[in-house]
Amino acid sequence: MGWAENEGLSRNLIGPIFLFSTVMIYAFIGVSARTTNADEYYVAGRRIPAFYNGMATAADWMSAASFISLAGALYLQGFSGAGGQSGGLAYVMGWTGGFCLVALLIAPHLRALNLYTLPDFFSHRYGGRWPRLLAAWAAVLCSFTYVVAQIYGIGLIASRLTGVQFEIGILLGLGGVLLCSFLGGMRAITWTQVAQYIILLIAFLIPVSWLAYKQLGTPWASMAYGSQLTKIANLEQKLIADPAEIAVRHEFLRRAENYKAKLVNVEVALQNEKQILEQQVRDLKLQNAEFSVIAKARRDLLALPKDATMAREVWQKAMNENFERAKPLGGMPLHGDAFQGDPNGTAQEREDFDNSRINFVALIFCLMAGTAGLPHLLTRFYTVPNESEARLSVAWSLFFIAILYLSAPALAVLVKFEVMNNLVGSSFSDLPNWLAQWSRVDSSLVEVVDINLDGVLQFGELKLGADMIMLASPELAGLPYVISGLVAAGGFAAALSTADGLLLTISNAFVHDMRLGDRNGMATEEGRVILSKFALLAIAMSAALVAAWKPAEILALVSASFSLAAAAFFPGMVLGIFWKRASRKGVVLGMLLGLGVTLFYMILNAPALRAAWALSPTGGLFWGIQPISAGILGLPVGFLAIFMGSLLWPDAPPARGESTLQPENPYPGL
Repeated sequence: MGWAENEGLSRNLIGPIFLFSTVMIYAFIGVSARTTNADEYYVAGRRIPAFYNGMATAADWMSAASFISLAGALYLQGFSGAGGQSGGLAYVMGWTGGFCLVALLIAPHLRALNLYTLPDFFSHRYGGRWPRLLAAWAAVLCSFTYVVAQIYGIGLIASRLTGVQFEIGILLGLGGVLLCSFLGGMRAITWTQVAQYIILLIAFLIPVSWLAYKQLGTPWASMAYGSQLTKIANLEQKLIADPAEIAVRHEFLRRAENYKAKLVNVEVALQNEKQILEQQVRDLKLQNAEFSVIAKARRDLLALPKDATMAREVWQKAMNENFERAKPLGGMPLHGDAFQGDPNGTAQEREDFDNSRINFVALIFCLMAGTAGLPHLLTRFYTVPNESEARLSVAWSLFFIAILYLSAPALAVLVKFEVMNNLVGSSFSDLPNWLAQWSRVDSSLVEVVDINLDGVLQFGELKLGADMIMLASPELAGLPYVISGLVAAGGFAAALSTADGLLLTISNAFVHDMRLGDRNGMATEEGRVILSKFALLAIAMSAALVAAWKPAEILALVSASFSLAAAAFFPGMVLGIFWKRASRKGVVLGMLLGLGVTLFYMILNAPALRAAWALSPTGGLFWGIQPISAGILGLPVGFLAIFMGSLLWPDAPPARGESTLQPENPYPGL
């Protein structure tokens, strides 16, 4: 492909070729591994070697969040975090630490039971109908939230590679997901994920190694990037004191105050705004202005909120964004700070410091416990031959994940230096084309505005979304466009690999765990597998519909699913494995209360909801904990409820000679 580009192959063809060729590789593997055997479809025959299962688990784990958004979060939030959010290092530590929990507490015990899904464990350990059903619905909830983020990433990459609309890009990517998982289930998914890991690893390491070689003279980015932190710290202080940057901040502050004034009386302000724009359109027509000018005025008029409720939500969000960008460095923290604020500063700085530390620890805790409770991840350890292979598989997973996770902080630092040192200060007429191209894909990814009208790009005038830092790194580094295609193919592989496992988990929850179809003649082994395939298709289309609304950034959606998984599954699994007195009624109570508290806190503090109700953005926070870390509240509630419920309503002792762990298997022969 590099040779073809050098010989004149159009950029408009490079992207589609990468997309088509990689998807065809996955499709070939998926079709080759097609099966209707339940053991093969659900757990790949339980014969995947630890090395390959580790590679597949790493691909399943990377997801669009790790590949696309992790370096972006570190770029925007630094090590300390920004805007009440924890820094990107919390993700690295939490997700990696979660695998240690899986290896020590969960994976070997689950593998020893020879089950198919995580709800099977709750049915096997606690018996009865409700533990299995609650586990199945919780698996659907957290997996659906997770898969929406992956399909959003798929649409983002497919639209950038092919130039089609975002919604069409989602449908193109969805075809790749279904080709990988529809026919062969876990057997096909495992081997496609091995191929996807190889592609995404190469795609991630090439741009970060090139940037390191360009800036530092060595390709070993994760070992050498520390020297750039000192340079970034000096550039940050220079930008904070720059008069042009100060002028930009004043303009954002003026805009924020303007929105604040409108929010005093929204209905009157909306009516005045409408009258002003209508009069502007009439005046332009009378002056025989150019059609493009009139069209722009009409677009501004049509873009006005339709009613006062919508106006309040839109203007509240715009006010908060402008106040944030009116801060030094556009609201971004100093990259090398451990935490926000200052323990020896003003009252506000001390509060920021305490909140930053609390949120950092809370997010690490939720990501660790969520990793140990994610249904699609734990199902992977049913595919190895025995318990010792399950432990070894976790070790290989950590190795393969560490290769990328050690490079993500380096990429964030190298990209930030490239932006501050080379991009900032450029003339607007000389800005690279990739800025405009990414802004056409999604305006939230790139925003460049000449606020102070000096014709020169200031750092505060450039807003980059977290979801594009990695994807645009080859263009930022000046690499050939073919590397951009490779990176996009890597991101596509990361999103596809995780989406495959998540969709299979959700369809299995409906068909295998909830026993859907049993009364309609689908109780046979082959019938359940066929029904699982059609359930997978329906769920994929539903997730694509939700993803088309662009509900949130990828990393925020993924983080929320970890809190849900931590609250729903972790207490019941740990106590079920290590405490014999944990009872059926106790686990039902714990799952309901733990998940209920987590969901309530997330909904109560949803920015859109609080803006619609004209509530303070931070008024509903408990100890300053952000909603993505709500699991830290729900998880201890779940543990306490299971403990108290088991003491109050213990299970009846088993009959003499009967095992305390009787598997509930309505399908003899499986």
